[in-house]
Amino acid sequence: MAKPKRHPKAPAGRPLNAEGIAKAVRGALASQPVLDIHTHLYPSSFGTPVANRRVKVDPAGLMLWGIDEMLTYHYLVAELLRVVPAGQPSPAAFWKMPKEDQADLIWKTLFLDRSPVSEACRGVLTTLGRLGLKPGEKSLARYRMFFASRNPDRHLADCMKLANVETITMTNDPFDDNERSRWMSGKIRRDPRFRAVLRLDPMIVAWPAAAKRMAGWGYRVSDRPDRATIQEARRFLKDWLHMLDAVYIAASLPPAFRYPSRWDNPGAAAGELILKEAILPVCAEEHLPFAAMIGSERGVNPELKGAGDMPGRGDIRSVTNLCRTFPNNRFLVTMLSRENQHELAVAARKFPNLMIFGCWWFLNNPSLIDEITTMRVEILGTSFIPQHSDARILEQLIYKWEHSREVIGPVLAAKYQALARTGWPVTAPAIERDVEGYLRRNAAGFLAGAKG
Repeated sequence: MAKPKRHPKAPAGRPLNAEGIAKAVRGALASQPVLDIHTHLYPSSFGTPVANRRVKVDPAGLMLWGIDEMLTYHYLVAELLRVVPAGQPSPAAFWKMPKEDQADLIWKTLFLDRSPVSEACRGVLTTLGRLGLKPGEKSLARYRMFFASRNPDRHLADCMKLANVETITMTNDPFDDNERSRWMSGKIRRDPRFRAVLRLDPMIVAWPAAAKRMAGWGYRVSDRPDRATIQEARRFLKDWLHMLDAVYIAASLPPAFRYPSRWDNPGAAAGELILKEAILPVCAEEHLPFAAMIGSERGVNPELKGAGDMPGRGDIRSVTNLCRTFPNNRFLVTMLSRENQHELAVAARKFPNLMIFGCWWFLNNPSLIDEITTMRVEILGTSFIPQHSDARILEQLIYKWEHSREVIGPVLAAKYQALARTGWPVTAPAIERDVEGYLRRNAAGFLAGAKG
């Protein structure tokens, strides 16, 4: 008779009381380095537009950092244009202002003329404090002098250390001419702290336009994805995957995304075919996840440019249809609407090839992180990725991870305390093991093909 399999025991350690549990959770979250599964950050080899005495300024550079970039982040632009007197300035006039003038106006209006209580404002203040700067200066002069004196590469290392982030995944878009030209030049200096992600929104949501551009780059594709077009689309994907050494393929999709497609635009059927016949098969062949970020309604207020988008409720059945139809593919999914979160967590219980991640964009607020993380722990235990930064400005790593840890900590402590009341021994090593899973191992394992 075969011996029964022995299950691994929880890590040894002294059972903790409620106070000890809370302390152990805080310590584990503070000390555990993060694999940040989704950002819009770049290393200095992509150039920086920030005025600085130590580096050559690249006006179209992709590494964004410093006080003026922090203050002109689209969250704060939208907040500013809510409260300025009508037409002073108008959105059109604001966009014509030099960046320093935009930052000065935002600082005066949102930080000095009223209390900076919004999460986006508080994030700037947290960041300044952690960098050793005094929040509340009457002008930005001291802050600008500080950043002008910094070496970008050393500053990057300092920000990652303060945020306790060890790996940053980028968002790399070959349909963006600025970024494409940098990769094609062959001059990108690889930074081992950064991993590339191939972003392909146009191939799914606007195939005719994407096909036109790809044809201009020498790929024999047409508006209608016939067999030859599918093969060329696969060639395009593999060319870019190998150039980037990407760790997954991603697309940001609108609330109207459906699989199977029921869109009413001309490119919907074509986009579905490209997803079904090119993108997902290549993901399977290359053993890479496909990340679907669903729910961004673009350009609701075009005057605000990048600040004019908002969330919309997506379709959970499309997620489950993809997971069921393509069992050999792995899907990283985050959704922008609060109303989708419960269904998405339940869907993840049903499909081991589905990993949900983060509190994306407008959900990245403490009250919602608390609510969503609590619900996910109750449904999924330890088998999800609770957060990503979605940072676009380097210093945002600092506040987004600090603020998230502040919220996630009490959620986990309450759940471990409830577990202890059942008589289960909760130990510090077990907490450290689980936190390492939440902040690094679940992401690393899913990218590598292991279950969360």
